[in-house]
Amino acid sequence: MASDETQRPAGTTPRSLSGLLPFIRPYRGMVALSCLFLVLAALSTLAFPVALKTLIDQGLVAAEPGARVMQLREHFVALFGVAAALGIFSAARFYAVSWLGERITADLRNAVYAHVLRQSPEFFESTKTGEVLSRLTTDTTLVQTVVGSSLSMGLRNAVMGIGALAALVVTNPYVMTQVLVILVLVVLPGIYFGRRVRKLSRASQDRVADSSAIAAEVLGEIPVVQSYVQEDREAARFDRSTEDAFRTAIRRTRVRAFLVAFMISATFGALLWGLYQGTQAVLAGRISAGHLGQTVVFVIIFVGAVAVLSEVWGDLLRAAGATERLMELLAAQSPVLDPASPQSLPAVRGGSAVRFDDVTFHYPSRPKQAALSHFSLEVAAGTTVALVGPSGAGKSTVLQLLLRYYDVQSGGITLDGVPLRDAALAELRGRIGIVPQDSTVFSTSALENIRYGRPDASDDEVIAAAKAAYAHEFISALPEGYGTYLGERGVRLSGGQRQRISIARAMLKNPPLLLLDEATSALDAESERVVQQALEAAMRDRTTIVIAHRLATVLRADRIVVMDGGGIVDTGTHAELVARGGLYARLAAMQFDLQPAAA
Repeated sequence: MASDETQRPAGTTPRSLSGLLPFIRPYRGMVALSCLFLVLAALSTLAFPVALKTLIDQGLVAAEPGARVMQLREHFVALFGVAAALGIFSAARFYAVSWLGERITADLRNAVYAHVLRQSPEFFESTKTGEVLSRLTTDTTLVQTVVGSSLSMGLRNAVMGIGALAALVVTNPYVMTQVLVILVLVVLPGIYFGRRVRKLSRASQDRVADSSAIAAEVLGEIPVVQSYVQEDREAARFDRSTEDAFRTAIRRTRVRAFLVAFMISATFGALLWGLYQGTQAVLAGRISAGHLGQTVVFVIIFVGAVAVLSEVWGDLLRAAGATERLMELLAAQSPVLDPASPQSLPAVRGGSAVRFDDVTFHYPSRPKQAALSHFSLEVAAGTTVALVGPSGAGKSTVLQLLLRYYDVQSGGITLDGVPLRDAALAELRGRIGIVPQDSTVFSTSALENIRYGRPDASDDEVIAAAKAAYAHEFISALPEGYGTYLGERGVRLSGGQRQRISIARAMLKNPPLLLLDEATSALDAESERVVQQALEAAMRDRTTIVIAHRLATVLRADRIVVMDGGGIVDTGTHAELVARGGLYARLAAMQFDLQPAAA
């Protein structure tokens, strides 16, 4: 999905809110109840001017002095009844629409998050994580404001405004016909400025997303930022981004403020003209004082409704832009999907068999450069195969294709005889465990971090996996043992400790196929020795594919595959490869101080 604003639709309209219909539909009953309370509250408001007219004409003007006190009491009781009904219906409306706003926003946020989680890595090559977070927070908050407040206020004031206008037309047809002609002339400029507000609203939301993307990226790599003393530079970069967002928001606010001022002033002026005509009618004796009082209140209701509607219109435009951005996320389709009729993987014991058959693959972001070219490899069940070679040789690509993060352009990959495209993603990935180079530790306890490998595992099983990964000792020494909170990204642990947590997680999962992606490359000699012991324990009784720059970690592999330029250039044991010379021998010579054999 492109993040460039020029590739996004600029004509956002309130129709974009129709994307919320699937989230509103399950709560039709609550929507109907909200509409009922909304209409009743609006009708209660419209009943007030009628009761006021009766009070003036019958309680103050027409009544005899002796009966006036009783008349006034009855009319004030009627007015209080109208006020009480308005209060009750308004409270019920507020609760119902607030419930809807919270519920629909929660459902929308959950749906977007769950959908993004299922996107392939290709999605994140073109979409910044910070932008996704902005849409999950800022945009859903805008939607909540509209669904839970603004939309209800708009509908209520629309009913009140239409009702007040209808009453004014019925009670003062000649005058209000003139006023309506003026109002039509008022609406036309409002449409023009409304379009400007729409475009600026979308641009403002995009600039806020840009700021969020910068913050997410920098805060996620704060040690690097601080080590290069780039705090001031990054703060200045974020400041420029927020200033861009501020300037765009101010342009939007300026146009919207002018729109509001114009609509209210022009509408109020038109209705004051009608009110002036009404006072002339009272002086001429054509209408009563109560009639004029009723007209005044209807005018106030109508003008207030127009004022609120002009504000709500701006909120609707912003929420429409937010909804459009959220719908873009929900519309994103991962190119890696479950097959329509998945084929079950056969039961295995002692490891899975892997086969690459003449595979050619290009990353979507680099379509002209092959990451793998005519790559063929067979890994027998229960064996350990090491992939070595220079950076960019395609080693990590082999692991990513096995996990089916991407689909190959040509050739085929099978796991236990089943093509990866024909297997259900959950079953396929459930059969594979991975220990990455940069071990992921979540901001929770040590126990839950290891249990992530198999969420239904018991505490005893988690501890057994930790012991097998040589992690039990240091975990037990933590302040609260296995219940110790490890901090965001495991900041309280050393690199070797994080790696052993990752190994324990993979061992708890107990997959038949284990992928080790340079699992010791970032460790010191002492940590590497301990982690190497943990890895050797993890590799027993399963198929293992190891990627390593440090050749000491692959000496015990059943077979070493040497890769370069997206293909295999040699294969054999360590001794065989050193004896033959070539790329592996040169790599070994640099690391072990060996004299390479003559080619």
